[in-house]
Amino acid sequence: MKQIYPPSITGKSGAGAAGAQASVLDHAFGKGDAYTLGVEEEYMLLDPETWDLVQHIDSVLAAVADGEHEARINAELMQSVLEVTTPVCRTATDVMRSLQQLRAYVAEVAREQGCRFGSAGTHPFSLFERQRITARDRYRNLVDQLQYVARRELIFGMHMHVAVDDPEKAIQVMNGLLLHLPQVLALSASSPFWRGEPTGLSSSRQMVFAAFPRSGPPPRFRDYADYAEVVGQLERTGCIADYTHIWWDIRPHPRLGTIEMRVCDAVTRLEDVVAIAAYFQALVKMLCELHDEGKEIPSWHRILTTENKWLAARYGLEAPVMDLATGRRNRVPVAQLVRRTLRDLEPHARELGSDRELEGVREILSRGNGSDRQLRVWNANRDIVEVVREIAAGTQAALTAVP
Repeated sequence: MKQIYPPSITGKSGAGAAGAQASVLDHAFGKGDAYTLGVEEEYMLLDPETWDLVQHIDSVLAAVADGEHEARINAELMQSVLEVTTPVCRTATDVMRSLQQLRAYVAEVAREQGCRFGSAGTHPFSLFERQRITARDRYRNLVDQLQYVARRELIFGMHMHVAVDDPEKAIQVMNGLLLHLPQVLALSASSPFWRGEPTGLSSSRQMVFAAFPRSGPPPRFRDYADYAEVVGQLERTGCIADYTHIWWDIRPHPRLGTIEMRVCDAVTRLEDVVAIAAYFQALVKMLCELHDEGKEIPSWHRILTTENKWLAARYGLEAPVMDLATGRRNRVPVAQLVRRTLRDLEPHARELGSDRELEGVREILSRGNGSDRQLRVWNANRDIVEVVREIAAGTQAALTAVP
């Protein structure tokens, strides 16, 4: 395939040279196959005895140098964080295969370096004050610009990309996806703890990242030119180097020709990652086809979608959100909206070859998200260290190699 996602595409900490040199109107929409999929995960590096974070990124990267997965494993802002990225995938099955290989490889390398790894939206008890910033100019520049806001960003996310074949379509689909941000967040929420305390939130990560500029749900754009003008104004005035310094929950990624969903917490169970990726891929396909048929893609005011997102971050799958699609005056559990959306997505997932993986969303609804599981462990013994051990164990489950 011609379209290849670069090793690091989170955009949290620096602009790619290609993005800085190109006009904001330049894009790769339509240059690759529509609906191809890519996933990024951020992992925590853990001490196997104390289960606190450890600053081992340099030794891990040295160990993977010249290996088969070197281009897929990268540093992040803090030295206790590791990022992996899949190649371009056609189906959720491909995502499962790729992430099984990457997680198994990271597990092996981490053990060789005397540590473990885990995936969740926050580390339940580690303190950001004790973390070291990765020794690269782009990370130092970010801390210099954002100060305390960047230094306390001890959070872990999962980002998903789906390719779209037209820039105008990408903008309209992004507008329509705002309705579904609470659903995707509730499915992925896995950060009920911050600094050793239960916060009462299903996604504490959302509250930490909300302090970043240019974050949260994006505004609705009229068209691609409208989006490009906003980015151009920010660039011309020196507010940002390029569009990758806009950290919305969902954004177009012109250089890759994708729509990027960024609202998710890092997810512990691999099967849940794959289910959520299948859900997002089918959502994009469904909305793209509405656009192709000349039908209007519904969108709502940012205040309304932001309110529903807050409710999902607070309550998770039980969030009492506004049912904006039907206009009902009462509120409903977000899980009910997920089930309704699943019925609409099933034919699209079948066409994508991801219907089996999409069924994993029903499993999340039945047994709970990552926050629910962490809180069950916590409520049994009030042992915060046990919570981290369970995160590590859950992250490394289901790593049997796939041919």
